[in-house]
Amino acid sequence: QVQLVESGGGLVQPGGSLRLSCAASGRTAIRNYVMTWFRQGPGKEREFVAAISGGGSSTRYADSVKGRFTISRDNAKNTVYLQMSSLKSDDTAVYYCGRRRGVVADISRSASDYDYWGQGTQVTVSS
Repeated sequence: QVQLVESGGGLVQPGGSLRLSCAASGRTAIRNYVMTWFRQGPGKEREFVAAISGGGSSTRYADSVKGRFTISRDNAKNTVYLQMSSLKSDDTAVYYCGRRRGVVADISRSASDYDYWGQGTQVTVSS
């Protein structure tokens, strides 16, 4: 079983920044896999935020976060990151990282294409 653990969430004022981390178990846990961040706000469905190719050379972002969020990864550390800047109230959500189902190149925005998820970390943007 692959285990993913998110960390780095917290309370931040509008306009502030946070960096989320997702640590995966095992040396080969995320190697060659597309990785993603989704989020689920209060009363909302889980929505795509960002994803990154296995080697880190290609990324995809939701329109709502483009220019503000950056996804990155360090395969040697089995870790994926989400740097969040210029945070807004609408960014308040539980943030989840996920691993792509199978070793494929498609950087999917569909939650059903990811088979392992972390427990989530809470991000609250409020003044």
